[in-house]
Amino acid sequence: MKRKCLKPYIPGVIFVLITGSLSHFVYDWTGQNPIVGLFTPVNESIWEHMKLLFFPMLAYSLVMIFKRGHKYPCTASGLFSGILTGTFLIPLLYYAYTGVLGKNLLILDIGTFVLSTVMAFRLSCKLILSCNTARYTFLLCVLICVLFICFVLFTQHAPDAAIFKDPSA
Repeated sequence: MKRKCLKPYIPGVIFVLITGSLSHFVYDWTGQNPIVGLFTPVNESIWEHMKLLFFPMLAYSLVMIFKRGHKYPCTASGLFSGILTGTFLIPLLYYAYTGVLGKNLLILDIGTFVLSTVMAFRLSCKLILSCNTARYTFLLCVLICVLFICFVLFTQHAPDAAIFKDPSA
């Protein structure tokens, strides 16, 4: 059963890593299109970099829910849990390593993104198989929607907090 779960999620990890990495540059490639900026980083803040995982994994998850949700009834709750965990691992790991080192390093920033993505899918797979989060599907969906709205709102009107500021500025 574990192999059945892992098989479609290995491409998910690859999809999120590739699309997330590319989305880092899409805002500038589109001439800083404000619509594109709602879904891709518009600056180097940690908040904006959380989008690198959130939006690609959400897109992949919606496809997987549609394709596999009937066969695996806990697909939505498992994937939504993974999205939330992976997205919030990014600032957690970033602030942990920069707190220890006193500075950020590009290789560790990339490693943070990769590790957060892998952990998000690993957790998703475990939760899909165990169905431990099935009773929280509605709440998880609401949390995904709230985070989606926060990304849209805070891209345009960032609060005055460290997570929304460019660390190199």
